[in-house]
Amino acid sequence: MFKKILIANRGEIAVRIIRACRELGIRCVAVYSTADRNALHAQIADEAVCIGPAATKDSYLNMNAIIQAALNTGAEAIHPGFGFLSENAEFARLCEKNRIVFIGPSYKSIEMLGDKAAAKETMAAAGVPVIPGSKGAVKSVEEAKEVAEKAGYPILVKASAGGGGRGIRRVDKPEELEAQIIAAQQEAKNFFGDDSVYIEKFLINPHHVEIQIIADMHGNTVYLGERDCSMQRRNQKVIEECPSPVVNEELRARMGQAAVAAAKQSGYYNAGTIEFLVDGNRDFYFMEMNTRIQVEHPITEEVTGFDLVKAQIKVAAGEELGIKQEDIRLNGHAIECRINAENPELDFRPSPGTIESLYIPGGPGIRIDSAVYQGYTITPYYDSMISKLIAHGANRDEAIMKMKWALSEFIVEGVDTNIDFQLELIKRPEFKDGDYDNGFLNRYMEMRKK
Repeated sequence: MFKKILIANRGEIAVRIIRACRELGIRCVAVYSTADRNALHAQIADEAVCIGPAATKDSYLNMNAIIQAALNTGAEAIHPGFGFLSENAEFARLCEKNRIVFIGPSYKSIEMLGDKAAAKETMAAAGVPVIPGSKGAVKSVEEAKEVAEKAGYPILVKASAGGGGRGIRRVDKPEELEAQIIAAQQEAKNFFGDDSVYIEKFLINPHHVEIQIIADMHGNTVYLGERDCSMQRRNQKVIEECPSPVVNEELRARMGQAAVAAAKQSGYYNAGTIEFLVDGNRDFYFMEMNTRIQVEHPITEEVTGFDLVKAQIKVAAGEELGIKQEDIRLNGHAIECRINAENPELDFRPSPGTIESLYIPGGPGIRIDSAVYQGYTITPYYDSMISKLIAHGANRDEAIMKMKWALSEFIVEGVDTNIDFQLELIKRPEFKDGDYDNGFLNRYMEMRKK
């Protein structure tokens, strides 16, 4: 087992990893930008190293500065968390070059699965159902038109190196295709440095369901149930729940087995998530694979009792999983609300500022993953998520009730938040009945404006 790990991230995920290290008896090194000098992760780590100015490109995306910090502090491994460099194959390769363990999959797996078009081909080879569309990145508008006609409109133009809802355009008519390809390519180039795009059929109002897997380096792979992430706005997840209200035992087994086959096909190890779209007939299609820990991993932990972050570290150290598929049991239901410093009434405009007063709810079945405290200043430089509120109950109804009172008790003063908006969504009859899909929140927001 490692003696010291460097955490190449910030905020609540950095704090989450530090706590896992504490439980494993591992010393941890935090890195921080000048804007995060007073951040919680920098204060509670055993060591903290400033790696640059506030801008992410000069700090949390500065690969050389992070590697140097690991070398200077004697860290044997780096945990990238999520976002930033977590799915960067070049960074994983740089870690290997400097004999530092990257706590995640191999750079080869990241390269293979990070390119969404190539990942689709890999999944098809593993026998995993894929959405109809191009076999890889389209090389011309003419090729795109042929693929779109064959798949049938509406279609999506998607960035091959995309993620986080970036580089995606819906096209309903042939005459819109060329302009949307250009728009998607420009956004993809700006955010990912890669303007290649692919085409896939747009499934109308499906559920977004993802399967969590964990695999070791000894050929053992298990899936830990599913998470429903359909409550999303502009391709950004807002509320997640585990298990999904639309998945039964038979479908869970089929999706889980497909996810394990996908991982084995790509020689994958460590934690990963295979994301699927599930239509009204309960047919499912591969969408993409995230080669990292997910923001919403706590709800899986609550329902399975399995610590994913500690498992990541153990797998990276070469240990076997120590569990088999039959050992995995789903206990109750869990819901996660992402608490953001933003104003829903002003088109979710970010709300930086100082937290003047803070009350965090607690009690049976309530978990908070956060890095904010009273007097903490939320800067404008990073993602607006400040906390994750998780409610775990014996069943879905109980989890919803716990989430209602937890949101009602959550107080943050000094900045705007989406807490009241989250409570509004949890109270909606569509959510209570599990009668929502990928497009629900966008439709609801349009209705809300009227």
